[in-house]
Amino acid sequence: MHCAIEKKAIGDVIPTNIVQQTSYWANVKKQLGEQPLAFGYEATGDLLNPALPGNYRMHDDLLVFIRYIDSKHCIAYVPYGPEGEPEFENQGLFLEELSEVLRSFLPKGCILIRYDLPWENQWASDDNYFDDNGNWQGPPSVQSQEFRVNFNTRNWNLQKSPSDNLPSNTFFLNVGESKENILQRMKPKTRYNIRLAERKGVRVSSHGLEKLDAWYQLYRETSLRNHITLHQKEYFYSAFGDAVKENNDVQTRLLMADYEGEYLAAMFLVLSKKRGTYLYGASSNSKRNLMATYAVQWEGIRLAHEAGCEEYDMFGAAPNNDPSHPMYGLYRFKSGFGGRMYHRMGCWDYPLNQKMYEFFRAQEVNFQGYHN
Repeated sequence: MHCAIEKKAIGDVIPTNIVQQTSYWANVKKQLGEQPLAFGYEATGDLLNPALPGNYRMHDDLLVFIRYIDSKHCIAYVPYGPEGEPEFENQGLFLEELSEVLRSFLPKGCILIRYDLPWENQWASDDNYFDDNGNWQGPPSVQSQEFRVNFNTRNWNLQKSPSDNLPSNTFFLNVGESKENILQRMKPKTRYNIRLAERKGVRVSSHGLEKLDAWYQLYRETSLRNHITLHQKEYFYSAFGDAVKENNDVQTRLLMADYEGEYLAAMFLVLSKKRGTYLYGASSNSKRNLMATYAVQWEGIRLAHEAGCEEYDMFGAAPNNDPSHPMYGLYRFKSGFGGRMYHRMGCWDYPLNQKMYEFFRAQEVNFQGYHN
């Protein structure tokens, strides 16, 4: 079994559907104070799947972001990476090998590598974890998860993080077919609301950062209403201004829905390789009966389709149809667009300094939320 890596320039990272693994995202985070590192890696087939021949080689790129937590210590964060997905029984072994070869490329004060895994959750295909109505009930206890993931590893060092940074549950829409078929897959009420917004005169247009003030007003309103983390305006200048100018591996759109000159809803759309991602959304408290959020979402889907994307990531929802879940509203809204629910593995830690890791983990154990 073999895994080898080499450092490479950020600008040489190969295009990918995963926004957070693009050179564009590396530049976003660099402007916000993080240190991006890019690597190319090679893994042999037997490290990925026992059934693969030993001479098989997988080549891929990996972005790692260094976040300092004090003057001496940092963590290495891998957002939605690695992309290449081993068989279930080899996932821990692969992460262990990758972590050990990464170790020497990281700062001496690095206390852990945190993988925000994009891989499908190992328990999402097990009927025992679904209720009678087909709702996924989530994975088993942390202890059971860690036992299964660490099975076959040498060090049994992988630990489930206290919380997930990026959304671990999402809806993926197939946008590689005709617009008529995309609409047909939606729930009748969603199609009705899209047409209602158009019939009532809601119009959606695409803008650059000249509309950032209008966006931020809606975004602030949404954050206060839903009690979610509020990014500063400068964050969006970094994410959708300067970083875009330096890259051609993604395209971004600020979509604004207005009614008679009043902006009612907005979203940031990112197009990366063959995927459109609904990264941020916002809406006004007024005139919600005009269904502007449906109009702006449909425009994002339509633009992704026209750009030649094959899939559209709704980017976060409750894991099932449970009205008591705090993200149930997002589940109800996003499920109407006809996508397939996808459950990711979430964040997993590989401690490099066990003592400092335990201290760091204790500090963040009560912290919850998504941070891109």
